[in-house]
Amino acid sequence: MALPLRIPTGAPGIYKLPDSPLRALTGVRMDVCAFVGVAPRGPVRVPVVNEKWLDDVPCVEPARPRRRTVAVAIESFDDYRRIFGGFEGPGLLPYAVAAFFEQGGRRTYVARIVTESFDATKNGDAKGVVPGAKMLATELTLHARNEGTWGNRLQGSLAFTVTPLFFEEPTLSGLSVDQNVKLPVGTLLRLTLTDTQRVLRFVVSVDRVNRETSSGFVWQAAFDQILPAEIDTVEVVEGVLEIDDGDGRKERHEQLGLSASHPRWMATVLCYESELVYPDASWSSGFMMPETPDLIAAGNGNSFEGGLDRYADISPDDFFGKWTLGDEEPGDGVHSLVNLSDLSIVAVPDLYSPAQFLEDKEVVDESLAGPEFETCVDPPEKAKQTERLYDLAGLRLDPRVPSEREKIIGYQKQLVELADILRSFIVLIDVPPGLNQHQILAWRARFDSAFAAAYHPWLKVSRRDDSRDALLPVQPSAVAAGVIARQELAFGVPHGPANVIAAEVISLNDVVSPARHDELHPQGINVYLREHAGIRLTAARTLSRLPEFRQLSVRRLLTMIKRALEQQMQWVVFEPNNSSLRLEVRFMIQNYLRQLFRIGAFRGATENEAFFVVCDDTNNSRATMDEGKLIVDIGVAPAEPLEFIVLRLARDADGTLTLKEK
Repeated sequence: MALPLRIPTGAPGIYKLPDSPLRALTGVRMDVCAFVGVAPRGPVRVPVVNEKWLDDVPCVEPARPRRRTVAVAIESFDDYRRIFGGFEGPGLLPYAVAAFFEQGGRRTYVARIVTESFDATKNGDAKGVVPGAKMLATELTLHARNEGTWGNRLQGSLAFTVTPLFFEEPTLSGLSVDQNVKLPVGTLLRLTLTDTQRVLRFVVSVDRVNRETSSGFVWQAAFDQILPAEIDTVEVVEGVLEIDDGDGRKERHEQLGLSASHPRWMATVLCYESELVYPDASWSSGFMMPETPDLIAAGNGNSFEGGLDRYADISPDDFFGKWTLGDEEPGDGVHSLVNLSDLSIVAVPDLYSPAQFLEDKEVVDESLAGPEFETCVDPPEKAKQTERLYDLAGLRLDPRVPSEREKIIGYQKQLVELADILRSFIVLIDVPPGLNQHQILAWRARFDSAFAAAYHPWLKVSRRDDSRDALLPVQPSAVAAGVIARQELAFGVPHGPANVIAAEVISLNDVVSPARHDELHPQGINVYLREHAGIRLTAARTLSRLPEFRQLSVRRLLTMIKRALEQQMQWVVFEPNNSSLRLEVRFMIQNYLRQLFRIGAFRGATENEAFFVVCDDTNNSRATMDEGKLIVDIGVAPAEPLEFIVLRLARDADGTLTLKEK
């Protein structure tokens, strides 16, 4: 309901009606997921830029605080591959992300986990030297953007471009250029002198000087050193840095300044624009100088070295950083997700590494028998079992061992507790593989939360672009995250995210019989079953013991309403607290809930049975208004998805059988 506008009027005439603010509640996105796990590359230990550390080069100071885990928005698996690598690492993160997009998901955040230990001299990031210039007396050193052996394939090359500069009034200490010529402080100039020698000079200051005999002005530039002879010609020198990671990712940075005073100082450009490298801390000296005034390109530098994949050092504790509710800065691990306003689903594929999926199998003996009799020969030496080059040894836990199963439950409960505290997303967890029915039910009894959902069993997929020729495990929660996102995009939050065939899933790690399913479903464990059409997700329940929150769609619907109100009702702050404001707020919320009612989100035959909104004198007394408060009471009756259809088989008097819905 639009409020009457007060228009100041004077003499009779036509007055422009001012634009009224558009105030309406709209839907919010609820399909965005986040995955936290182990990858061979990707952003970690990112320098923190705040008021204390504001400067032009935010990543070359070794004492700068760093955020170990950062969440990166991903729109496709190609994006994931470009930033975090493919399937070459030992973690299950890439399989989870791939499954999410295969099911129909469109946007996710990915947070890479690395070990908490940090040693500036041995932190696992590769470094290398780029020839062609020096920082004072040191070589031009670059670091891989993040740790991992991927950085050992990096190569960099530095070249220079020259552009003629038209100048005026040259002296041994400087020159002038026209007002329309850009010559910023920090520019490197190559000067050819009258004695034919070439020298390099930086511009250290630029002053505006009015022309004496004509209008306009000139820029008067001063050199960092006096020239030995007069100037003949002048050229502007800029750097061109090319970086190649040896795996198809290349960068080319042009028009680079070689001094910290330059607006495109190479160190600053790399900090903000490069996805492959960081400048070394030695760059804080402030400028670099080409090796010779001839500016001859030196070609590619040596490959980087020192990159390490410290997979074995990662432990489950690395998934949980120090963070408390209310902190403005997010923490590490899963706590890097706490400030993401559009996040609604969280899965942690590499919280632990199930031992039974990683057990080495003995090499099968090759038979020498053939269709004809031959002279016996000694068989060749039996092939030796290949050893695993890397593994998540620090995450290795076997759910079949009671003590290790308790550790798994403890880590999963930490995830659920975070979701309960924030109340903004649903965390999806998996029943640990290898458990029997009794152990599964005992595991389920340890959880009670409307902000968590459990899935069983683990699934098996095949990846054509994976070097391993085998069916590989993927968490059922990863597939469920994609199903939830797809159903939300297609039908909206009120639609139950289940009864869907999982794409690209080949088989199950555990075939659940109908009798077992009858036990698991009432306990809120969402089960995948094999059918003729494929592998079907049969349910979408939470781990809550409260009947009103047993359906995942109900919990997500209430979260969506809460999020929409929090994000889109901020305009109410500092508005006059009067009857007009309360009336407008009431109508806005009623219109929003009415839209949800019309798409079947609520129970009841009428709006009065489905929801109510109270914002009037009954709950906003004079005392409440004197405290500067506005109170709105909202009640909704969410509709639960249909799970059971009961049929009655009856025999009529004439002996015929009829099947009716009860």
